[in-house]
Amino acid sequence: MTYGVQVMADSAGVLPDFEIEALVASGAIRSTLALEPGQVQPASLDLRLAEDAYRLRASFLPGKDRAVADLLQDPGIRLHRIDLTDKGAVLETGCVYLVPLQESLRLPAGLAARANPKSSTGRIDVFTRLVTNRGKAFDEVPTAYSGPLYLEVSPRTFPIMVRPGDRLAQLRFKRKKPDTLKEKVVSIDLEPPAGQPAGYRAKPHSGVVDLRGIGAHEVSQFWEPVYPKNGRIVLNPEEFYILVSRETVKVAPDEAAEMAPIAPELGEFRAHYAGFFDPGFGMNKDGSRAVLEVRSRDVPFILEHGQPVAKLIYEPMSARPKALYGGQGSNYQGQGLKLSKHFGS
Repeated sequence: MTYGVQVMADSAGVLPDFEIEALVASGAIRSTLALEPGQVQPASLDLRLAEDAYRLRASFLPGKDRAVADLLQDPGIRLHRIDLTDKGAVLETGCVYLVPLQESLRLPAGLAARANPKSSTGRIDVFTRLVTNRGKAFDEVPTAYSGPLYLEVSPRTFPIMVRPGDRLAQLRFKRKKPDTLKEKVVSIDLEPPAGQPAGYRAKPHSGVVDLRGIGAHEVSQFWEPVYPKNGRIVLNPEEFYILVSRETVKVAPDEAAEMAPIAPELGEFRAHYAGFFDPGFGMNKDGSRAVLEVRSRDVPFILEHGQPVAKLIYEPMSARPKALYGGQGSNYQGQGLKLSKHFGS
C-alpha cells in the first residue's frame, strides 16, 4: 500500500502511525527530547512526563483565555513543586498532581486529539486526565490547538514512583469527526475455570508501585483473588477490581475502538479507565478479551455472570497503519484475566 499525500490530506478518521510520524516531522507534534522507540503506537502517541510535578489543592480546568502555567502561580491552586529527576518521586494516593509533558502540539486546522490513560495505568487504578491551555474539557484537544500539554495524575489505590519519561497516557488524533462504525456491548465473565479466580480486588495500604518495575511486584502483596458464588460477586463501594469480559474483542486493521468509561444505564460503577483499542487488537488466533478496571460508586453493587458492563465504540482509521497491535510484541495481546505488567505472573 502507498501512504500518500491524498490519504493524509482528505481521509476522515483516526490517524495511523505513519501520519503521526509525519506530524512529528512537520513540527505539529513537538518534544523536548526525541521520540523513543515504541512511543508511536498503531493509532496513538504515548505521552511522557517531564521533570516537574505540582501538587494541587484541587483539580481544575483553565477555561477560556487562561494558560495553565499562569494558574500554577496561584497559591490557591498550587501547593508545591516536586522534582522528578534523580531518583524520581512518589505520588501519593488521595492527592491530585499536575505534570507538564515533554510533548507539545501545533495542530493544523481540522485536526483534533483525545487522550486516555494507557492500559497499564488504568490497571493500577491511577486516574489521569489531559489538560490544555484554555481547556474547557479534560482529555480533549481542540482542532488547531497550539501549546503545551499537562497531565493530571491522581493515584487512587497504590502510591506510584514516577520519573521523567514515564508514560501514563496516550493521545489519539482525529481528522474531522469520524462516523461511528458500530457499537459492541461487553459483559462480565464470572464463571472462571474450576479453582481459578474471576478477578482481583486491590488491597489498600499495600505499598508503592514503581512504574519501571516491570514484573517486579508480588501479586499477593497488592491483590486478593475474587471467587464468585453462583456466578455472582458484590462490589464494595469505592474498592477497585480487575475483571475480564466474557466476549473476545477484535479490532480490524482499518478501525479503532474506544470503550466508554461509564454507561450509566448499565450500573452504578465505572467499568474502564483506559479505553483505547488499537487496530489489530484481538486479531491473534484465539482472540483477546477486554480487561475491565471496575470501581463501584456509592453503594454495594451486585454483578452477575453475563451482565453487560461497558460499550465499545468503533471508528474508522483514516488509513491502515504500518504496524498493527501486537505485531512487535505486546503485554496484552491474547489476554484473558491479566493484571498490569508491573506484577509477576
